[in-house]
Amino acid sequence: MSLIHGGDINGYIMQYGKPPLDFSANINPFGIPHGVKAAVAAAIENADAYPDPLCRKLVNAISQFEGVPSDCIFCGNGAADIIFRIALALKPRLALIAAPTFAEYEQAADTVGCKIKLHHLKAENDFMLTNSIIEQIDSNTDIVFICNPNNPTGQTADVELVKAIADKCRECAAVLVLDECFADFLDEPLKYTFKPYLNGYGNLIILKAFTKLYGMAGIRLGYCLCSNIDITQQLKKAGQPWAVSSLAQAAGIAALKENDYVKTTRELIKAERKYLYESFCKLGIKVIGSQANYIFFKTDAEDLDSILKDYGILIRSCSNYHGLDNTYYRIAVRTHGENQQLIAAIKHITEIHR
Repeated sequence: MSLIHGGDINGYIMQYGKPPLDFSANINPFGIPHGVKAAVAAAIENADAYPDPLCRKLVNAISQFEGVPSDCIFCGNGAADIIFRIALALKPRLALIAAPTFAEYEQAADTVGCKIKLHHLKAENDFMLTNSIIEQIDSNTDIVFICNPNNPTGQTADVELVKAIADKCRECAAVLVLDECFADFLDEPLKYTFKPYLNGYGNLIILKAFTKLYGMAGIRLGYCLCSNIDITQQLKKAGQPWAVSSLAQAAGIAALKENDYVKTTRELIKAERKYLYESFCKLGIKVIGSQANYIFFKTDAEDLDSILKDYGILIRSCSNYHGLDNTYYRIAVRTHGENQQLIAAIKHITEIHR
């Protein structure tokens, strides 16, 4: 399976000689907040010194923001860094992954020679996670990866289902890695987060990232929450000590203060997600899930991603996800003008190929 992701702007520029309108990466269309830019600029003055390997100021800020003790927090070079550290630290022998989903779970597990067991989400159920996954968790399962909301489908699992999965994992001595990196884009994020149950599950790791919500993909900063201090200590030992730069630490501290930015972002995403959904429906395109800041859809127009490149637009083909083909695509929710440009291009393409 190819591990190419969205957001390959550089590859597009090399081919077309100009930057695209990028719908392929699920990044906040507002870009990096001004407060974060200012914090990074100020932090450059001290960039000649090594960063704090323990990220103490950042961890304290996250602790206050999340309402979680600081010793239950570990920061990394993006959520992907933490996923790989989890594999390196815990060295699981068998991983259960609900697919299609984020490719890094499988890649990280494969790095340590871990056997992969896929729980295939069904197209006839719109790729919803159901309690059927619980039957696949047994005493041989070392680790389970769940993405909520799931990438690329945008489907969510309710707290009751996640709790049942966590209970079965605990019963079987398996670690549950719950990726909530896109939860902040939900209309009701508090309704879906499993954070209130953190203290009750020593086998639970919740992943979070600054990448998407704060438009900080190039800065690389993520963190995890885990009440099992032994696990957080193992994560610290599983990689290099200076994984989080001083600039990233300053950016994270500043980002957590951007309440108005987050509020405005959620308002935009909610309105524009509705606009895109309705626009796709008018074009006869099936939209699946899509409760976060991206739209997952199926169309008869094969190679739509390649055709849209000639319109200056990048979208994410989902053909390299398990169980999907080149009729499935994912687009980020962007500003209204940008979304209108995308819809106009797709409408033109569908009319030509009718």
